Amino acid sequence: MGRAVDEAGMSSRTTPKVAVLMGGPSAEREVSLSSGRECAAALRGEGYDVVEVDAGPDLAQRLSEINPDVAFNALHGRWGEDGCVQGMLEWLRVPYTHSGVLASALALDKERTKTAYRAVGLPIVESVLAAADDVRAKHVMDPPYVVKPNNEGSSVGIYIVHEAANGPPQLSDDMPDVVMVETYAPGRELTTTVVGDRALTVTDILTDGWYDYAAKYEVGGSRHVVPADIPTEIFDACMEYAERAHVALGCRGVSRTDFRWDEARGLDGLILLETNTQPGMTPTSLTPEQAQHSGMGFGALCAWLVEDASCDR
Repeated sequence: MGRAVDEAGMSSRTTPKVAVLMGGPSAEREVSLSSGRECAAALRGEGYDVVEVDAGPDLAQRLSEINPDVAFNALHGRWGEDGCVQGMLEWLRVPYTHSGVLASALALDKERTKTAYRAVGLPIVESVLAAADDVRAKHVMDPPYVVKPNNEGSSVGIYIVHEAANGPPQLSDDMPDVVMVETYAPGRELTTTVVGDRALTVTDILTDGWYDYAAKYEVGGSRHVVPADIPTEIFDACMEYAERAHVALGCRGVSRTDFRWDEARGLDGLILLETNTQPGMTPTSLTPEQAQHSGMGFGALCAWLVEDASCDR
């Protein structure tokens, strides 16, 4: 790549050049473009030399031409969040932000995430992987349950089958051949961000319905209570569980773990849904909001990620 690299793996340039990777081919392309633009602007404000890169099939060539000191990964979903881009960056020896190859692959695969959770005693709901055609033909578990792709994020392709449902869900044709079916977890939507090895706080996410793609990314789609007004026992458990999930999956940089909490069941009603290794960085995103609450502004968060970048993650 031609960089002058010191012992820490970072270039010796006076002003580090940062390639912000965004867009890409996943179902979350538009969200990634928004995240990337916000992060690029913040990093310029912090004094970095920033190049915005819409990640396509020529990404390796583009990076060779740009010769960055760091790749800031603002990609979401498949290809950018599942270890693929991370492996390419390792091959090119470009230091990069967020989690490495293995943690990224594990966290985007919901079934393997649950395997890691189970291994360290974190609470989850029952789930199975099933052929999408079987899910369309019959109930593969007793309602209520949720059907989702096993390897997408941002509530892409979520189907809720209620207890009174007359029949199985009619999944769209663009759903993958194999999907996850899991017991529906009632209750409140909570989330906790980990930066480095420290949980920041807990957010209570309020919506008028399911916390779907629109609720996550449209202005006014949801309301965030930061910090969450919940019992201390539940708040502390979210903080502890998020840190344990971060470690169990081998995450680096920043991660965000999502929970459901059934108030009627107390601590027994708190379960983990998933861990995001590339949490959204848009104006309505949860991780920047939690960082701000903890005294770390958006620019400082982005700069911290750049300084934390490395290979062999």
